Amino acid sequence: MITKEKAIESIKDVMHPAINYSLLDLGIVKYITTDESFVYVTFAFPFPNIPIADTLIQSIVSPLEKAGAEVRADMILMTEEEKQRFLEMEQQAWKGV
Repeated sequence: MITKEKAIESIKDVMHPAINYSLLDLGIVKYITTDESFVYVTFAFPFPNIPIADTLIQSIVSPLEKAGAEVRADMILMTEEEKQRFLEMEQQAWKGV
């Protein structure tokens, strides 16, 4: 079993490949919960059908699995406010691919 704190510690430095912020800072990792069996991660994306969604998800799942967690992931869309914050951060820290 992995605690929520250990899960967050495992992924806190996972950066977006094109934006100089972590996925946690950008709000892409929206919720993390744990129980005796799983770490549940909810990913929030600004738009549907993000081309790199699978890559972003795997970049979080991989360190969690290395920490001993079995991960369950789901995806939602950001709220309008979250999307605006994401877009502002993207504009400030865009580094390209």
